[in-house]
Amino acid sequence: MTERSPQSAPSAAVTTPPRVLTVAGSDSGGGAGIQADLKTMMALGVHGMSVIAAVTAQNSLGVQGYWELPPEAVRAQLDSVLGDIGAQAVKTGMLASPVLVEMVADALGRYDAPLVVDPVGVSKHGNSLLAPEAVETLRTRLLPVATVVTPNLWEVEQLTSVKVEDEDGLRGAADAILELGPTWALIKGGHLPGAPVDLLTDGTQEFRFAAERLDNRHTHGTGCTLASAIASRLAMGDDVPSAVGAAKEYVTGAIARGFPLGDGIGPVDHAWRWR
Repeated sequence: MTERSPQSAPSAAVTTPPRVLTVAGSDSGGGAGIQADLKTMMALGVHGMSVIAAVTAQNSLGVQGYWELPPEAVRAQLDSVLGDIGAQAVKTGMLASPVLVEMVADALGRYDAPLVVDPVGVSKHGNSLLAPEAVETLRTRLLPVATVVTPNLWEVEQLTSVKVEDEDGLRGAADAILELGPTWALIKGGHLPGAPVDLLTDGTQEFRFAAERLDNRHTHGTGCTLASAIASRLAMGDDVPSAVGAAKEYVTGAIARGFPLGDGIGPVDHAWRWR
């Protein structure tokens, strides 16, 4: 019998995908934080990298505790990734403390790549993920170097004292965020009654992104996923409005297919386009 040699795969040029870095906290339940960021990045076709700023004990019922990493460990991760591999966009999430916010802002403010800031204050379950004394540092150090800031309505109030009651209040909230220095503000209106509408503006241009109100309680990781999707699209070359539009479409599909996990709030489905 003649032995057959295994067939080799057809040769093809290898192309390095766009690179996106997330600086955030780890979610042990896998629905939000670093885990959601990296799943989103893979789903959208970019290479995700991570700097872990904090570790949470977290599941579908809530956050049982969190622990910040030492600032020197966070800085070493940043220097390691950006000094060798580099990134075409960066996203920040849970940064926990004033010293971590300030250190990350200093490093990323000098790095030439779009920066998407998700100003994480509380978890989906209402657990605090940002020390009260860190809010001012976030406001004065990180937001001024951001390309896009993506607060929900509670975070808008935390950062600016502006309380949004209806869709008409979204522009005032965005203007208040822009006064803190970012180039673009994306105000997420999902907690308002009626069809969810997000407003994006740079102070001159204005875009509104509407979606159907979905009857699904399994929405853990929505904010992380949206911000990571925006960063991924920016790394792929989109301008900000196009990146937000594509990210909104992706996260809406992920929410529609969110699934139960454990005894509480399940995650959105980052792999919905594959299933």
